[in-house]
Parts: sequence; structure tokens; C-alpha cells
Amino acid sequence: MAWRYALMITPVDADAADTDFSPTFAEIDPSAPALTVGELSTQRGDGIFESIGVVDGHAQEVEAHLDRLAHSARLCDLPAPHVGQWREAVARAAAHAGSGEAVIKLILSRGVEHGPAPTAWVTVASAADFTAARTDGIRVVTLDRGYDIDVPARAPWLLLGAKTLSYAVNMAAIREAKRRGADDAVFVSSDGFVLEAPTASLILRRGDTFVTPAPNGGILHGTTQLSLFEHLEARGFATAYETVPAADLASADAAWLVSSVRLAAPVIAVDGAALPHDAELTASLNAYLLSPRD
Repeated sequence: MAWRYALMITPVDADAADTDFSPTFAEIDPSAPALTVGELSTQRGDGIFESIGVVDGHAQEVEAHLDRLAHSARLCDLPAPHVGQWREAVARAAAHAGSGEAVIKLILSRGVEHGPAPTAWVTVASAADFTAARTDGIRVVTLDRGYDIDVPARAPWLLLGAKTLSYAVNMAAIREAKRRGADDAVFVSSDGFVLEAPTASLILRRGDTFVTPAPNGGILHGTTQLSLFEHLEARGFATAYETVPAADLASADAAWLVSSVRLAAPVIAVDGAALPHDAELTASLNAYLLSPRD
């Protein structure tokens, strides 16, 4: 990953008036040390983040990502981010993204242990090349997430609907998928319902209806999935949020893992069983996702 730019942020109160936030920003060398050893993002994964896709210097779906950052902050009892300040930080980062595809990361940490304030920063780096995943497709395995679908409602302190920095389980799931000869994983609840992938949302096609698991099982509401549903509805397709039994995954007419940087990766096999792949539709979805979107 080629780092292009990094910006440390001194957070301001969410209710502060919009102003010139330049004094709250400090450009730093993205290849140099920047965090203290007491930083809770590294010690405990105690913080939240967003990844924003950038195409030819245009940051995609910025408002949706800022809304989700604020939602995660509420769930994690972090200070509410000032949307105007973070919007300006994203614009500064996007200006350094250059041509092609890149990724902007927004990070808001609880800060230094026993410190007075949170730590916040924004980075931009070159995106990985996902051409093969978008065109050839990916193979997935289903993995038990370890809880029933009603657990998030009963135990909100598990933060299952927040995009937190605690991604060790997600990365372990991807490693397990690769050990099983697949490219990625799809989590299922212990009582047999489809959830999401470790770093992506899931969309299934049934005829002319596109379905994603309802966000009632601790599922992160995907910004790319929301955008694609709007696009599909404009094309005359039906969309739906449903509680999807795990058995329905292998019987779908098509399926995709979608995210802000990988975009739409068609699923070509589930637990070793082949799944239909609509290459023409996939290409059109990715063409839309690569177009400028606000």
C-alpha cells in the first residue's frame, strides 16, 4: 500500500459553528511515527473508523460515511464528530489521492489512556487492485459468527452494529476462509441466518429482486449496498431487507460481496458449490460504483 497523505485532527465539539478548520489540522509524514505508546486504538482497538473509496480524486459517498462514523461514535460512547470538520479533512485527503483508485481512512480513537481527549486522523493511500475479484469472482465459505441473530438486540454493549477498530475476529475469519481454499467468508448466526462478510455487505439476487440481510443481527449497514439499492431501484428492480436463512445463500440466482473499495465482487461458489455469475450485470454495477457519487 502506497501511503500518499496523513492528517492529524484536533476534534472540535460537534455543535461548534462551521468555520475554517485549518488550525485543527496538522499534516504529518505518513511513513513516520505519529502515535504514542499509550494510544488506546493500538492497545485495545478502542475506536472507530471508516474507509472511503476514491476514484480519480473524487471521494465517494462521503455523507453516508460521515453519518455512519457518527452512528458508530454514539454506540461506542465517543464524542460526536463534527461533520463539517471531518468533511473538510476528507476533502484535503482526496486532493492528494491522485488518479486511479485510492482509499481514505477516517479514524477516531478514545485517545491516550487517561488522556483528556480523543485522537483522530485521516489517511489516503493507493487502493489494492481488485480487478480479478470484480471480474473473475470470489469463492466464499460460511462461518459461524458465534451468536444467535437476536443477541445484538439483547446485548447492545457488544457493539456489533458499530464499525470499530477491533477487527481481529474479522481478519481471523478471512484467514480461516483461505485455509479452507476460499477467498472470503460469509458470517452466519448460530441459529442459521446469513449476516455479512468480514469486510463487506452481502447482496443476493432472486429473479428481479435484490435482497440483503436485514440490519437486525448486528450487521453494519453498508454504504455501498445502500447506494447499489438506489441504483437498482432506478433501473426498475425490486430491493428488500430480509432475515435470510443460511440455506438460501447457495440457492440464490447470484450473489455479491460489496464494499467501498473492492466494490462489487461476484460470489461464484459457496462452501464449494458453484453459484451462477452474471458477468454483464456485475460489470454494470461496477461501472456505476466507479462513477462519481456524492
